[in-house]
Amino acid sequence: MNREKKYHPTESELEILQVLWEKGKATVREVHDVLSKTRDTGYTTTLKTMQIMTEKGLLTRDTSSRTHIYIPAVSKEQTQQHFISKMMNGLFDGSPGRLVMGALDNKKLSKDELEEIHNYLKQFE
Repeated sequence: MNREKKYHPTESELEILQVLWEKGKATVREVHDVLSKTRDTGYTTTLKTMQIMTEKGLLTRDTSSRTHIYIPAVSKEQTQQHFISKMMNGLFDGSPGRLVMGALDNKKLSKDELEEIHNYLKQFE
């Protein structure tokens, strides 16, 4: 049975994906430079993680030039949906309402954020 396994990113892989989603594409050096501003990590660790992510199908690599360019192979929206679904089903008994209330209880929202949420919820009434 040759069934394609779908991989979901680890926390470290998510950090790399965040950089690539923002930039669109980047070299290992560019990703490493961004990551090293917020955490202590070695260049070779970033390189190895990105190579593993390519093997998993989370990234693609353009090898047409001397410096390899990495591109996300999964969308931010697709990844967000996976984690939201996993969290909702695992922590909130499958209830979207509990998930939303849990998220809203966690942080003080600005007036603009509250208005944006209110306007979004109107479409479900």
